[in-house]
Amino acid sequence: MKQKNNYKWIALSCTTIGALFSVLSGSTLMIALPVIMKDLHAGMGIVTWILMGYMLIMTILVPSVGRVADMFGRKKLYVSGFAVFTIASFFCATASNGVWLLAFRMIQAVGGALMIANSTAIVADVFPREELGKALGINGMIISIASVIGPILGGFLIQIGWRSIFYINIPIGIVGTLWAAFQLKEDYVETEKQKFDWVGTFTFSVGMLSLLLALTLGGFTGWLQLPVLVLFLASVVFLVLFVRTEKKSAAPMLDLQLFRIRALAFAYASNLMNGIARGAVTFLLIFYFQGIKGVDPIHAGILLAPIAVSMMIASPVSGYFSDKYGARVLSSIGLLISAFGLLGMVFITEKTPYSVLILYMFVLGLGSGMFFSPNSSSIMGMVPAGKRGIAAGVRTMALNAGNVLSIAISMAIISSSISQEAMQGLFMGTQIGSKGIAIDQFMSGLRTAFLLSFIISVIAAVISYSRGTEQQWIEEEPS
Repeated sequence: MKQKNNYKWIALSCTTIGALFSVLSGSTLMIALPVIMKDLHAGMGIVTWILMGYMLIMTILVPSVGRVADMFGRKKLYVSGFAVFTIASFFCATASNGVWLLAFRMIQAVGGALMIANSTAIVADVFPREELGKALGINGMIISIASVIGPILGGFLIQIGWRSIFYINIPIGIVGTLWAAFQLKEDYVETEKQKFDWVGTFTFSVGMLSLLLALTLGGFTGWLQLPVLVLFLASVVFLVLFVRTEKKSAAPMLDLQLFRIRALAFAYASNLMNGIARGAVTFLLIFYFQGIKGVDPIHAGILLAPIAVSMMIASPVSGYFSDKYGARVLSSIGLLISAFGLLGMVFITEKTPYSVLILYMFVLGLGSGMFFSPNSSSIMGMVPAGKRGIAAGVRTMALNAGNVLSIAISMAIISSSISQEAMQGLFMGTQIGSKGIAIDQFMSGLRTAFLLSFIISVIAAVISYSRGTEQQWIEEEPS
């Protein structure tokens, strides 16, 4: 019993290193994007897709990966993800132009999907239900630490060269891969052999890809453009085919019962809405700090820290209390607190004091930390062991889809306020303040984006509270 009790902390250490690894990589990259744009002579579109393309691939893959993990085991996929991410980091560091960097980031996303889809399920397999919130809270705290360190570390590494941001992943990745390979056990594998749902996976992947591409391209080029309309039509056709396929499948890729249970469906919906509300916040603040305020990358990274610091404080605390009192109230209050932070940002100007900005960011992060751990614990605690991979995959899919949509909507709002050339000059820091950027127009677009985020966060809180009490999973026969 003691050995098993010790193993759950070993398993948590493996998944925590993975979370630290992936978040650290993303947050260091975020702060370096303006420098990468200059060095590789990349356009704003490529740079935006270096962020969104990663999330797009993750969004599409994680449910399928989760299902495969439920069938064949989580350890193999998790360790493989670590290795793929590490190797892809090397190729990202050697990219000669923006297109190659984007391509290698897509491969990184495959590794990221293998890790993320399995990490939460691995934790849920080894921790009892009454300790799951605490474990996920610790995981969330480490993610927050990575979010604090990442932008600051990125600012320092830029002084060496932006490629060092990817090179630093290699030793961390090697250690993490070996640690997971030697320490993790397969705690859950299907006892009955099942066929993989190839038809469901294909229709889902094409449908989701079409939908997300339509949403992102529509935000940049206009919603009535022919390619956007064709993509929307394709998404409807393939997602309808997917639902029909899953209803008839004895072993579906995505168990639709996840959406028939009210508490689960509303937990997923609030996760999606939270992603839309705050997915673009860091990206927009980098615009603001480096473009409007003229702050260098190191100080911009430090200024972004309050969001992650307050998340680091709130995540383990809210996870602990969710084990005792449930997720519904804590998650909903967290979203409302995030909304207050976003509301403060609606009123920022180019002259807003840093102390006020830090307060708004701290409040936003505090609410986010209160939401994530209880909501994740609620989802993972309601599903049986054989569904944890797909349940975690859908949770990540919802969050990433929200993040992709958030960046697309925010960029569409900003780009409608100022010209593409002005926006690129602002992001690269070549035109600051009175040097030619239409500051008033940009700030108006920025405030509009934050206002929309505030409204969506309030809606997310209402959805979260409307989930009701947690329900017991009852297996249904396929129709």
